[in-house]
Amino acid sequence: MPNPPAAAAADRIELMQTFVHIVEAGSLSAAAQQMGTTQPTVSRRLQVLERSLGVRLLRRSTHAMKLTEDGERCYERARELIADWHAFEADIRGVGDEPEGMLRVVVPHALGQLLLVGPLADYLRAYPRVSVEWLLNDRRPDFIAEGVDCAIQVGEMTDTMAVAIKLSEVPRVVVAAPSVLAGRAPLAHASELAELPWLALRTFYRNEVLLTHRPSGETARVTIRPRMSTDSLYALQSAARMGLGACMGSVWLMKDDIAAGRLVQLVPQWHVAALPVYLVYPPARFQPARLRRFIEMMRVALADPTGRAWEVGAS
Repeated sequence: MPNPPAAAAADRIELMQTFVHIVEAGSLSAAAQQMGTTQPTVSRRLQVLERSLGVRLLRRSTHAMKLTEDGERCYERARELIADWHAFEADIRGVGDEPEGMLRVVVPHALGQLLLVGPLADYLRAYPRVSVEWLLNDRRPDFIAEGVDCAIQVGEMTDTMAVAIKLSEVPRVVVAAPSVLAGRAPLAHASELAELPWLALRTFYRNEVLLTHRPSGETARVTIRPRMSTDSLYALQSAARMGLGACMGSVWLMKDDIAAGRLVQLVPQWHVAALPVYLVYPPARFQPARLRRFIEMMRVALADPTGRAWEVGAS
């Protein structure tokens, strides 16, 4: 008698889970050990899956195992389907379920080391059954290949396939150490910034900076010749403190140096465009509770209509 549809669907999930275990464990015997079953059982499930799909998924020899081209496509799709299935189960059980499991998050180095650790701590205290891999990286991740659940990214979004939630904006300011300005007349116009030595944050600006005059709306596109370029906001801050040049950096990081006189804000009537902050994740019909709760907490933590958390001199 043929399996009823529900049982058949459950069987397929089990077969795909077995296949994923085989690929990630590297052998049938290792997969069987991980799953608490026998190697013949794992081998039988693999054969059933191959017959049901009508393709060969693995090439095996005495010493090696390799995915076929169909196997590679099946592996990536199976991981997605299994994740969707688990998220579906969590969703059906209700949004009140206690989040659990591992959440992998990619965050920018500077924000991830300082500003966002507080909201992360609040999240972990609220949901003790969740563990977080907090991965510091300024690049955009490959969500599927790297098994990343979500990322926090600064700057305009270019990935049209991902879901992006705007959390906030990071105000920026032009600063330099007092030694850079020694012997110079006070700067009256943004165009005079071109006469200074410069430091570039290559992630966001390299050879020019754009400023807007607050009272009049006049814009100035200033060409700069950086003495140093970096992709690290912390390195930019350190170099600026040492008097190597002017720079454009995040207010939240520079504000204490400005308050202490280590850095001076330049042309304060000229405004630098703020950078948007997004929480980004791959599209999926269902999301596990641990991801939903993380999104909710980050939206609350960074939603500040007054911008007070980013302001110069804010506590």
